[in-house]
Amino acid sequence: MKRPLILTGIDLPLEPSCGSTIWCSDVYTRLTGYGFDTVFAHLPGSGTWQHGFTETAQLAARKAPYGPGFDAYADALTDEVRGLIRDHRPDLIHAQHLGFGLALAFARAAGSAPMVSVAHGTDVIAATEYEQARAVLNEIVAASVRVVVPNTAMAEEVDRLTDGRHASRLVVVPWGVPLPATPTAHPRAGRRLRLVHAGRLDTNKDTITAIEALARTAGHHLTVIGSGSELETLTRRAAGLDLTDRVAFEPFLPRQDLFKRFGDFDAMLFTTRTLEAYGLVAVEAQAHGLPVLFSDVPGLADTLGTGGLSFPPGNAAALASLIDNLAASPATRQLLHRAAIANAHGYDIAHTAAHLAALTRTAREDAR
Repeated sequence: MKRPLILTGIDLPLEPSCGSTIWCSDVYTRLTGYGFDTVFAHLPGSGTWQHGFTETAQLAARKAPYGPGFDAYADALTDEVRGLIRDHRPDLIHAQHLGFGLALAFARAAGSAPMVSVAHGTDVIAATEYEQARAVLNEIVAASVRVVVPNTAMAEEVDRLTDGRHASRLVVVPWGVPLPATPTAHPRAGRRLRLVHAGRLDTNKDTITAIEALARTAGHHLTVIGSGSELETLTRRAAGLDLTDRVAFEPFLPRQDLFKRFGDFDAMLFTTRTLEAYGLVAVEAQAHGLPVLFSDVPGLADTLGTGGLSFPPGNAAALASLIDNLAASPATRQLLHRAAIANAHGYDIAHTAAHLAALTRTAREDAR
């Protein structure tokens, strides 16, 4: 008997440089164990990533952001999706992001295939800032039989953006990470902390707050690992604050390489400015034993629990105080180390896959 086939994808390169693609690889690898196969559509990448998708399909449309060119881009993607549906005859569609062009194309081309959409955070943030993005989100949600959100804060925001018209379709599926067999980071003696900030370097990740906080402390060292549009601004700011000897910049690292680096640090700084869907790298850091000092934005405190300490978003002085207080208390570092590991174990990716498989099976049965 033919296994049910899910058509999904993101109009991004097939690379592990984005939390969304990493999460999808983690989840859809495991969905094969629940009887589903997957075709993952994507933009061109290096071709070197060892992902977990059953099958991939490269898209040809030339990407365009929101603005005058977006409608033509969405039309081109819709034509491509119709071809994918004709060739693969999927049983279901999973539309990743509630605002990306490919998700909109899925909504317009799905036909009789039931569509489950998945919110990832950047899509919801865009919909709060741009009317065009909000219109796209509303069209995608309206075309979905279920809308998966990672936490209640995200559900409330999607409900607000859609004026409460589709509340019954919103389903919270807690996200997760692959858990290591043993933690790699352990508390050390000493009052000078080695701190890490890892992830995409854009304005919402607000890495500049981490750098400005370091300028308000003495002796601590920060390593920024990642790539993105803000890198030049961040390097200039570190130099302007005379921090070139205490702030190091390293390029994006593949996941397994980043995990190996976690043991070099005492804590992670996670400085998101507005909304955070989940905080993938922060939970990964917790799983490896690192406490997380994080901005108190909707949803993040629930995700990171007692395995970290929070500060008001964008408040460098408050973050600096947390750093100094943590440095002064070895007992607190020990407590946070244990709490971080315990918290992360509540976010096993196997549980995410089980929830999504059950929801997908229900959506298919309802459609039939």
